[in-house]
Amino acid sequence: MEYKIGDVVRLKKKHPCGSFEWEILRVGADFRLKCLGCGHQIMIARKLVEKNTKEIKKTKRSEE
Repeated sequence: MEYKIGDVVRLKKKHPCGSFEWEILRVGADFRLKCLGCGHQIMIARKLVEKNTKEIKKTKRSEE
């Protein structure tokens, strides 16, 4: 899978706020994700994101 800044990923487990969707803010060995439910930001290893991703929703900004 190809991840780009601005994409929204749906993960297998939900955040404590109840949201499954996260926006990608940084891509590299680690990802910075922002919860679309409450706005909380986390840094997480690429390997964990790749393992737990259910789907990727492309945004117009990431298609450029």
